[in-house]
Amino acid sequence: MSVIKPEPIEVNGLQVEVIRTSRIKTASIKIEDGLVSIVVPKALDIERVHQLVAERRQWIIQKIALHDSSLPASTREFVSGEAYAYLGRNYRLKVVCGDYVPVKLYQGRLVATLPDGAKRSNLVRDAVIRWYKLNALRKIKEKVRRYSKVMGLEPKSVDIKTFKSRWGSCSPKGELDFNWIIVMAPNRVVDYVVIHELCHLKLLDHSPKFWKEVERVMPDYAEHKEWLKVNSGRLVV
Repeated sequence: MSVIKPEPIEVNGLQVEVIRTSRIKTASIKIEDGLVSIVVPKALDIERVHQLVAERRQWIIQKIALHDSSLPASTREFVSGEAYAYLGRNYRLKVVCGDYVPVKLYQGRLVATLPDGAKRSNLVRDAVIRWYKLNALRKIKEKVRRYSKVMGLEPKSVDIKTFKSRWGSCSPKGELDFNWIIVMAPNRVVDYVVIHELCHLKLLDHSPKFWKEVERVMPDYAEHKEWLKVNSGRLVV
């Protein structure tokens, strides 16, 4: 399968991630966690992509509204000055007006460049979550590669997902999935979660033997496990 790096676009106030692949012949729109993506054939004209999104705009808005209504009330306003944690460090958000540009970490700030609009806070929220997911996948894959080599293991795949009550999962086939929001935790806590799931490649239970394996790789794992137990409620966007 050939996939080109996702391309962010803005269509009538909607932020959309364009995913091009040679695997399909028709386009499809997906909405996950309130974020919109469109998977299209590799050579499809960008004008046609804009048209497809515009044609489904009302449906997309309804789906996003349904998602937003199911979320607990957030105290965040998604304005300049708010702090967002990444690998245990806080970065201040800076929102500037302009043509849409993906959020970037620049000079110690999360910079979101977005067009002005009535639902600006929603645009900022979506852009920030996209940044978290992109960096979660990159960082977690790096850690999985590093610890897999140390542990002599090779997972079948590594991906990120949204879980309500867990930080990761390991399937019997060796597929590892991680909750993207874990990257708000300190760096060593993320290491613990990665090591925990890698150990499930050997033992799918939480037996004493399993925890001995975790301890072998990370002798101070209990400290990071306890941190998650105490602070998990603070890891929210």
